Amino acid sequence: MSYTIKDDIIQIDHLLFQYQQEETKETVTAVDDVSFSLKRGSFTAIIGRNGSGKSTLAKNLNALLLPSGGAVYVNGYDTKEKDHLWEIRQSAGMVFQNPDNQLVSSIVEDDVAFGPENLGIEPEEIRRRVDEALHKVNMYQHRKRAPHHLSGGQKQRIAIAGVMAMRPECIILDEPTAMLDPKGRAQVMEIVRQLHADGITVVLITHFMDEAAQADRIIIMDQGKAVLDGTPKEVFRHGEKIRDLYLDVPFAVEMARQLRKAGMNVPDDIIENEELTEYLCSSEAALSAEDDGESAASGETSASGTAPGADAKTVSDATPDAAVLAGDTVLEVKNLRHVFSPGSPFESVALSDVSFALSKNSFTALIGHTGSGKSTLIQHLNGLLKPTAGSVWIEGADIAGGEVKLRDIRRKVGLVFQYPEYQLFEETVLKDVCYGPLNLGMSQEEAEEKARRAIELVGLDFEEIKDRSPFALSGGQKRRVAIAGVIAMEPQVLILDEPTAGLDPKSHKDILSMVETIKNEGNVTILLVSHNMGDVARLADRVLVMDGGRLWMNGTPRQVFSRESELLEIGLGLPPAAEFLRQLAKNGAPVATQALTISEAVTAITQWKRGESQC
Repeated sequence: MSYTIKDDIIQIDHLLFQYQQEETKETVTAVDDVSFSLKRGSFTAIIGRNGSGKSTLAKNLNALLLPSGGAVYVNGYDTKEKDHLWEIRQSAGMVFQNPDNQLVSSIVEDDVAFGPENLGIEPEEIRRRVDEALHKVNMYQHRKRAPHHLSGGQKQRIAIAGVMAMRPECIILDEPTAMLDPKGRAQVMEIVRQLHADGITVVLITHFMDEAAQADRIIIMDQGKAVLDGTPKEVFRHGEKIRDLYLDVPFAVEMARQLRKAGMNVPDDIIENEELTEYLCSSEAALSAEDDGESAASGETSASGTAPGADAKTVSDATPDAAVLAGDTVLEVKNLRHVFSPGSPFESVALSDVSFALSKNSFTALIGHTGSGKSTLIQHLNGLLKPTAGSVWIEGADIAGGEVKLRDIRRKVGLVFQYPEYQLFEETVLKDVCYGPLNLGMSQEEAEEKARRAIELVGLDFEEIKDRSPFALSGGQKRRVAIAGVIAMEPQVLILDEPTAGLDPKSHKDILSMVETIKNEGNVTILLVSHNMGDVARLADRVLVMDGGRLWMNGTPRQVFSRESELLEIGLGLPPAAEFLRQLAKNGAPVATQALTISEAVTAITQWKRGESQC
């Protein structure tokens, strides 16, 4: 059976997809009676919370999964017809969230050639396609390099080039920026926009609402159904409904809402920063007559605890070892250096002369572009890696000097990796969380008591979840259980490597709220590795910035984020509120730009408007 091709490249007709859960043998409906079509050359964003059916829907669009009911047609071919599988895959290519799952060769150009070779393309044509695809993603100069030596953003561009080389009419991207730093995200989105401009049909699955706002159309999935479908302006008008679906709205939509609450007559159809900037700089933007002269956000402070506009020392004046001088140090890094494959042709200096200290019960953020040395650094802090030179001290003892047993180090310094749910392996939640304490020599009774406290601390019901399989949990629950497994060992220092990566907006907020609870109730020092500058500005007392294996900055959030041009040079960005205010100032608005949070930005804008300043 085929579908009559008109202007549509993909037609979905009452799609149903079901699977059997391994643990319970229960039939789960992942996509439920979904129907829509995608026009050729369109750009559609699909959003929804974790488990809403987005990725399952995407995999049905190029026959990686086949319908349990209904039908999917790609270029007129029914995906259930196996004889047309190659035509379908040539028409609709897919790029996954983690590029490492798609890279198969040891040389970049061989990896990009892999798809065309499997399609039986002639070698001369493959050469042309590979070169063209690499040029389009600006990776031609890296064609002879090994993919595993590239940054995350570069790997994702290679994955996109590999799909482009097959010349698909439609490219489906499943959260391609979820694991990337700000610069990598911007580069991938620029490629996505260029693909669309070149006439390729783009389907983008994302949890970043500002990315979704760049599409022509947005489809919101919830519990397997398409519940909202329209242009970005049409969809984001439904702000309350979107929040009820555990999602978020673009920064400009939320900023406009907060300004309206503060008494400003801002239209409710603004969805992009440029639109809001233009409006605020127009004569139409003013506080209402009823405004009492106090913004809704006045009196609030930023994550660094400093009032908006207050002077801060420059980063160069900050004292990196203030904790040491105060005698309040729990962990100290001195002149740390690490070299991979020393003395070989592959020798690489990953860390060079890194020094800092963490004070007890502090909250420090570690930021830096992909490949800056963050992951290598944190693996030294609990003994997973040993320094080539320099030292790491925990409570006055050198970790690498043989003065501390590894078991004691792991008890004092807990490390939660980027996707902690991959660390789950036991048959029940309780057994998984008890594993660490038992390995530290605790009795079964003591381990279970530690597990109970840890599970409750991460916001889960102990009695309800303790006997369940960790693999039967939702994505957010798995992550909480994995974190509980580290907390149960009662570390003095808790290191979290991108704990919100790949999560939907609600799960993202829930995990960060959980981290704050752990900090407030757990008597623990936290080191958070993050690419989300808004989270860093809101939560951290101090920020460490890595670049090229060196500690490039060490200061408060306000000190660090005052260095906009330098941060941009090393591939980082600003918190959304700070970035927006700077854009206003560049457009001539006499607005204070020191704010780090939305509430501070509202205060700055209403103060400007009350002063009747003109752009």
